[in-house]
Amino acid sequence: MARRKSVMQVLAEAYKAKQQAKAAELKRAQQKEQAAAKAAEERRRRQKREAAKAEAERARLVAAGQKHLEREQAAQAREVARIERELAKRQAERQRAAEQREREQARVEKERQKQARETRLLELKADAEKRTRQAQERLAELQAVLTDRPRNLKSRHPYVEQALAKQGPQGVADAVEEVLRGSSVPKGCRVGAGAAYIPEAQQLLIEVELPQLEVVPAVMAYRVVAQRTETVAQPRKEAETKKVYRTLVARLALRALDEAFSTTPPDLVTTVVFNGHVSAKDRATGRPVRPCLVSVVAQREQFDELVLDEPELDAQESLKYLGAVVSRHPHDLEAVPPVVEIDLSRYRITADVGAVAGLDSRPDLLQMDPYAFERLVRELFEAMGFETWRTQGSRDDGVDAVAVQRDPVGTTVFAIQAKRSKNAVPVETVRALAGVMHDKAASRGVLVTTSWFGKASADFAHRNGRMQLINGRNLKALLKEHLNMDVLIGLPKTPPGWQPSDIQ
Repeated sequence: MARRKSVMQVLAEAYKAKQQAKAAELKRAQQKEQAAAKAAEERRRRQKREAAKAEAERARLVAAGQKHLEREQAAQAREVARIERELAKRQAERQRAAEQREREQARVEKERQKQARETRLLELKADAEKRTRQAQERLAELQAVLTDRPRNLKSRHPYVEQALAKQGPQGVADAVEEVLRGSSVPKGCRVGAGAAYIPEAQQLLIEVELPQLEVVPAVMAYRVVAQRTETVAQPRKEAETKKVYRTLVARLALRALDEAFSTTPPDLVTTVVFNGHVSAKDRATGRPVRPCLVSVVAQREQFDELVLDEPELDAQESLKYLGAVVSRHPHDLEAVPPVVEIDLSRYRITADVGAVAGLDSRPDLLQMDPYAFERLVRELFEAMGFETWRTQGSRDDGVDAVAVQRDPVGTTVFAIQAKRSKNAVPVETVRALAGVMHDKAASRGVLVTTSWFGKASADFAHRNGRMQLINGRNLKALLKEHLNMDVLIGLPKTPPGWQPSDIQ
C-alpha cells in the first residue's frame, strides 16, 4: 500500500510543481519572447533586406532614370547641335547670299556711278562746249558791231523831213533817238541815247550811253576737269579784255555816227557831235560817275570817206582821223574832256513853245495835235506848282513828261503820261505806267486822259497806292481852275456816270 504523503510533501510537491509550472511558463514566455524577438529580428532583417532591396531598386531606377535622362539630354544636345549646325549653315548661306547681293549691289552701284559720272562728264563737256561757243559768239557779236549795222536808214529821210515840218527841230531829234534806241546792237552795248538838233548850224548832237568793261566776256573758254568732275573757266587775259573793250567803244562810236548820218538827209545835217559816256561807280568813293570816253565833231564829207565794211579798218584809228578825243584807258573810266558839251540826260529839259498861247477859244482836246496836248498837260502841272520837262523818246519809254514837286521835306518825282483818247483807257496801260515808274525810280505816277478809266484800272491804281488817274472831266476842271481854260472833249458819247456838261 502506498505511503500517504504528508501535507508538507504535498505542499512541497505542489509548490515545486507550481515553481516548475512557473519555470515552464517563464521558459515558454522567454521562448515566446525569444521567438517574438527572433521574429521581430527576422522582420527587421526582412525589412532591412526589403529596404536594401528597395533602396537598391530605387538606386537602380535612379541610375536607370539618370542614364535615360543622360541619354535624353545627349539626344537633345545632339539635336540642338544639329539644329545649331543647321541654323549656322543656313545663317552662313544667308550671309553668303547677303554678301553676294551686297557685292552685286556694289558692283551695280559702281557701274551706275561710273555711268553717271560718264554721263555727267558728257553733260559737263556739252555744257562747257556750249558756254565756250556762247562766249565765242558773244565776242564775235561784239567784234561785228560795226559791220552788222543797219543798211536801210536812208529810207527814213522822208520821215525825218516830215517830222521837221510838223514838230520842228524836236521832231528830227526824236526821229534820230528812235533809230539810236531801236538799233539792233548786241545786248548791253547801248544803254541809252539822246539827241538834239540845231537847224541853223545843220548840226545834230547825239549822246550815247556806252557799256562798261563787263560787257566783254571775261571767259575765253570752259573745260572739264575729269578728276574733279567740274567745269573750269579759262579766263581771258586782262590785256586782251581791255583791248577788246577799247575797240568795242570805238566801233560803237562809229556805228552811232553812221546811224545818225544815215538817218538824216544831207541837206539837214552836215555835222554830228558825238559824246559817248559810261555810267559807273567811282572805285575810290563809291559815288556814281559818268565819264566821257569818246567825243568827236564829225563832218559828213569826212565821215563818208570811211569804208566801215573794210575788215582791216581800225576803228580807233578812224576816230583819230575824224579828230576825236578818245580815252586811252576806257576800262579804267579815264575820262576825256568833251569837244562840245551836250546838255542831254535821260529826262533832259527841252524848250517848248507854250501850248496855251496857240489854242483857240473853247478848243476840243481830242482835235489837238498829240505833242500840243502833251505840252498842255505839262503847262497844267507847271500852273499847279510843279517843275516839268519833256522826256526824249517818250513813245519808247511810255512817259511823256517828268514833274518834280519840291518841299522842305524833299523832292518827289512824278512820271506823267498823257493819253488823248475817245475810248476807255485799258488796264494794261495803267499797269505799263506802274512798270515804267519802277524802271525810272519815280515816286509817283500820273495818267492823264481825255476819256475815262474802268473799274479794273481804278482798282489797280488804288492797290498800287502811288498812282493818280485823271480822267477827262477832271482834266477839264483842272484846266479851268489853274489855266482859266474852258475846253471841249469831243467824245462820241457821254461816259457812264458823267453829265453832258462834263464834256461840253
